[in-house]
Amino acid sequence: MSAASEHSSAAGDGRIEAIVSDFGGVLTTPLMHAFAALQTAQGIPLEQFGKGMARAAELAGGVQPLFELEKGTISEAQFTAQLSAAMSDVLGRDVDFDGFGDAFFAALHPNEELFAYLRELHGRGYRMAILTNNVREWEPLWRAMLPIDEIFELVVDSAFVGMRKPDPAIYELLLSRLGLPASATVFVDDLQVNCEAAGALGMNAVQFLSTEQTIADVEALLDGSS
Repeated sequence: MSAASEHSSAAGDGRIEAIVSDFGGVLTTPLMHAFAALQTAQGIPLEQFGKGMARAAELAGGVQPLFELEKGTISEAQFTAQLSAAMSDVLGRDVDFDGFGDAFFAALHPNEELFAYLRELHGRGYRMAILTNNVREWEPLWRAMLPIDEIFELVVDSAFVGMRKPDPAIYELLLSRLGLPASATVFVDDLQVNCEAAGALGMNAVQFLSTEQTIADVEALLDGSS
């Protein structure tokens, strides 16, 4: 029996006790905006950027370097070197992604409205956690965007635990650290695949499409569990 199954079998009255939020693209502006800014700065069309990412995986033996970066198995310097080489191959000119993280975060902005809502939920007695696919070297950058530790009791960061969403194991680790059954949590993420993985384990998943929609969907779940 998996850790999540063990938690689920121990579920009590079905009340929701914790809100689990993604970081990038939920508590910030969309990640695609940041990628678009990088593409513009380097003069790389979207289609060519996609080809460069695919080429990076090809050069790495079929493994996507971005995923390895998020699992902490390669450093940011290794990632940028691989991506620079791949983009240079695709474009036929030198491309240098040194400083990728700083440039990426310069194009991201905090979602103050959603954070304020989560702060309100914290004040209403709900526990708060973050489950993020992130990068070791970027921790000071994203933590500087919002007062994370004021409301979140737990952060599970892919780069520090060696696995990433949508791997079920990272959700099970989160539930184990919270000490809660999946059904007692609401999980918010901007990617459908990550929400589907959470839902498969019994978490109440909300896909972030807009701040207004997300707040309404979370409130509906909380109302239904009270």
